[in-house]
Amino acid sequence: MADSEQERAPRGIDTTRPSVSRVYDFMLGGKDNYEADRMAARRALEVAPDAPQAARANREFLGRVVRFLAGEAGIRQFLDIGSGLPTQGNVHEIAQAVAPGSHVVYVDHDPIVLVHGRALLAVDDTTTVVEADLLDPEAILHNPEVRRLIDFERPVALLLLGILHHLADHENPGGITRRLMDRLVPGSYLAVSHFHNPGPELPEVSRQAYAAEKIFNETMGTGRWRTREEILAYFDGLELLEPGLVPLPEWRPDEGDHAMPGITYHTFVGGVARKPEL
Repeated sequence: MADSEQERAPRGIDTTRPSVSRVYDFMLGGKDNYEADRMAARRALEVAPDAPQAARANREFLGRVVRFLAGEAGIRQFLDIGSGLPTQGNVHEIAQAVAPGSHVVYVDHDPIVLVHGRALLAVDDTTTVVEADLLDPEAILHNPEVRRLIDFERPVALLLLGILHHLADHENPGGITRRLMDRLVPGSYLAVSHFHNPGPELPEVSRQAYAAEKIFNETMGTGRWRTREEILAYFDGLELLEPGLVPLPEWRPDEGDHAMPGITYHTFVGGVARKPEL
């Protein structure tokens, strides 16, 4: 790494180890990444050359989900955990364009997200970014900044996009999701996007998923491509909306979509569910 690159990094940012947020930023064509992130991304591109398209498909999925939630579903509170670095089409921009005054809380444990997020949101009193870890859901739920903007007596949209697959099985991502949803009132929503291994149904794609999982764990120490049944389990007890759990481009597509994933088409899926009335 060049000395000048280290000097450009905000204080407290470790640029010698790849960060999930910064690798994703690189895939989206952003500039808030460093050589370690680019090296990890290049290794991923060896087995998934269309990974940038997968990242864009996830971003477009986020946009469609938030527009639906703020529009048709009437949600006015969004809790985006594992939000990543700010880029075009952030949750607060989309939600507030549909429903002005919507409250949005971004949560991430990566310090560079906090640096850039707080700079972006400094003038917006309906939106904030909080440093916390999904592995400690109670700390998120009881964070003063979260509670300042989120009224847990009213419906909330919980966005877990591109984050649960970075939790290992022993970290119990399903249990963490349930603990968060248990705190939300009926009429709340859960949106999930997740790396997916389709198994023997698509053997070539499944091999690619295993190869990508191996690279992610070697470079970033995290990444789990789960089965359809494992991902559907996050929605247990909820009403899964049409069209169900599907490849990201298939969830209520619109004319503004541009992402065209190739081999990753079936290895990145998403869905949205509603918490029913008691």
